[in-house]
This record gives sequence, structure tokens and C-alpha cells, in this order.
Amino acid sequence: MNEEKRSVTELGDPSRPHGEAGKEMLSGMNERHTPVTEWALSFFELSPDDCVLDIGCGGGETLRKLAEMLPEGKFTGLDHSELSVSMSIERNKSSIDAERMEIILGSVNALPFPDNSFIRIITVESFYFWPDPAENLKEVCRVLAPDGQFLIVADIHGGAELSDEDLANIRKYGLFNPTPEEFETLLINAGFSKVIIHTRPDKTWICAEARK
Repeated sequence: MNEEKRSVTELGDPSRPHGEAGKEMLSGMNERHTPVTEWALSFFELSPDDCVLDIGCGGGETLRKLAEMLPEGKFTGLDHSELSVSMSIERNKSSIDAERMEIILGSVNALPFPDNSFIRIITVESFYFWPDPAENLKEVCRVLAPDGQFLIVADIHGGAELSDEDLANIRKYGLFNPTPEEFETLLINAGFSKVIIHTRPDKTWICAEARK
């Protein structure tokens, strides 16, 4: 990460993007997170009419990919950043206009959905910032339908051999970065019945897959 990019990230605040720097940061994330997102989406057992929630939807690219993959699906995006919500809405206007998608402002602390609402739930590059991961995962389990799938996707994890730059960013932004074993324990303790941890030996990526 060069000095210019670091400045944009600091000004935009990856934990709650805002302002012009936040717009630039989110646009960059839409592009940079594509490889790890596409890898992780391969673990979803998707059906054409699935109902999917994206927690921490950021710039809206994951929602766009899912809507393209599932022509009959229904999608909800949630983020606690007003800027992220507005950018996700702009990026997914056609799906919203077709009443296939809604994107709302909200927090993982108290998901504004009934029990068992979604058959698939995903969060991409946002788990680092969840305010109370152990309790927040219980909320995710609550709104996931029986036998539904939940994916936590990140391009670094605590068990990987990380670069000095990655380690510096973890310290700077206070990132919560569990090991694969810690991910499994967190998910089981939150009420998920089956957990599979996917990693790639050639990358620092992780996809923690859980079923209710």
C-alpha cells in the first residue's frame, strides 16, 4: 500500500466509510476484493431463487455479482455506513428497480429481520470491524434459515504468514483477525451446527463456512 492509498484509507475510514476519500476507498475495494469474493462464492450451494443477505455490503459489488448469478433471487444489503448504503444502491439500481433487492442502513448488533429470514448470508471483508463478534454471530445465526449457509470472507487471517504491511494495518485499524481455529470456535459457540474453514495455501485468504 503506497502513501497515497494509505492516506485515502485513513481519511475514508474502513470501519465506517465516509466523505470523498470513503468513496474512493469503496470503489477500490469493489475491484480489489473481487478475486477473494469470487473464490468464496464458489462454496455457496446456490439455487436460482435464494434469499441472500450481505452484511457490511460496502460498495455493493458482492450484491451485484450475486444478482447476476441468481436471476430469480432476492437480495438484501445492510451496512452501518450511510455512504456505503448510497453507493450500493447506485451500483445495484437495476435490481432495486426490479424489486429484487433492497439495501438498508443498520447494524449487525441488532439485525432488523425476523428469525430464519435468509437461506444464504455473506460478509466480505467486514468481520474485522464487528463490534462484538461473539454476540453478533448469534444475531446472524438467528436470521439464518435452517440448513442455510453463512460465509465469512477475508483476504487475511490470524493463522496465515502475513506481510509487515498487513500486520501494521491490523495494529493501526484495530482489526479483529482470528485464526482458523478461532473462527471455528466462535461459530460453534454462536449456535451454528456445522463449520468448515476454507483457506488457500498460496494465499492468505479465508472463508469460514457455517450452517445452522
